[in-house]
Amino acid sequence: MAAPSEAPEQRLFGRRFLTDPARLFQHNAWDNVEWSEEQEASARSKVEENSSQLLPQDKQEEYEVNAKRYWDDFYKIHENGFFKDRHWLFTEFPELAPSRNLTQNGDSGHGFRNNEESNEEGLSSCEDGHCSLESRAENQFNLTKTTPKICPEELPAQEGDELSQGDGDYPGSAASYRILEVGCGAGNTVFPILQTNNDPGLFVYCCDFSTTAVELVQNNAEYDSSRCFAFVHDLCNDQSPFPMPEESLDVVILIFVLSAILPEKMQCIVTRLSRLLKPGGMILLRDYGRYDLAQLRFKKGQCLSENFYVRGDGTRVYFFTQDELDDLFTTAGLEKIQNLVDRRLQVNRGKQVTMYRVWIQCKYCKPGAPQP
Repeated sequence: MAAPSEAPEQRLFGRRFLTDPARLFQHNAWDNVEWSEEQEASARSKVEENSSQLLPQDKQEEYEVNAKRYWDDFYKIHENGFFKDRHWLFTEFPELAPSRNLTQNGDSGHGFRNNEESNEEGLSSCEDGHCSLESRAENQFNLTKTTPKICPEELPAQEGDELSQGDGDYPGSAASYRILEVGCGAGNTVFPILQTNNDPGLFVYCCDFSTTAVELVQNNAEYDSSRCFAFVHDLCNDQSPFPMPEESLDVVILIFVLSAILPEKMQCIVTRLSRLLKPGGMILLRDYGRYDLAQLRFKKGQCLSENFYVRGDGTRVYFFTQDELDDLFTTAGLEKIQNLVDRRLQVNRGKQVTMYRVWIQCKYCKPGAPQP
């Protein structure tokens, strides 16, 4: 990537900056960066190149069969030191915050705020293809600043909220607001929710494919079994049970999780998760977008299928478009509240390196809330 020129007016892949080079590298990031046709063509060319050689079918099957082992190994190595707590959660997903009385204002313009805790260390670090930009930089920069558009049927949960399929004795059965995070990892979403949301009616479920990850959550000093239930779950096995009944959840969270699933299995998973939602409940997603830096950095021989790759440690990742995600959710019977893409320019000031991230954030709700 070419370094910025010394002209007062900078152009980085079509984005114009009225500043000098020294000032440019005093900043950390810009969100919603517009890509030029040249930059998009360059990204497309890199993807065509790194996907021109697919892994043999027997190797692809091996990665599918051993997927759990690869994620167990990942968490044994990194434990809770790789991903950082996601304190941006309540800005992007206010549905997780203590006060859920939100006004339906529609979409607002996108803004950007630097976090006071920002630290450019890690902006250029990629560990075995995971690109910790997806974690450290997430914690430092908000994806977008929007006033959330709320599903018309979504109402704040009341005390004594009844299960639509009848009462039962299961973890969280007495709760009035139930959240499930799928792919919880070491708890970097769960624990900020538990620490921030003191709603006495809140109960948080969290699950992961990796037994090691779930053990990390359960052994964390912040784990409170009266407010949280962590369990091992294989999303790809439709016979793998959930501890809660259908139509009992207010929110399902998917953060950099769906992208790790074999693409052919994604629709079945989204449809099954949608059945867990109460009418008016929501799925909240944040994941990799097409032509993200992590996708462009893959080498030949790491591509499994179109836009689906395997990292050096055996874990896999898919890069979405907005339309693909919209099709998954609407086919599952959900209604779109938000589906946006953020092309983020990040700058490592020390190394004077510019990097482009592409993330997609979605909110989809289950229609048909019961009449009071």
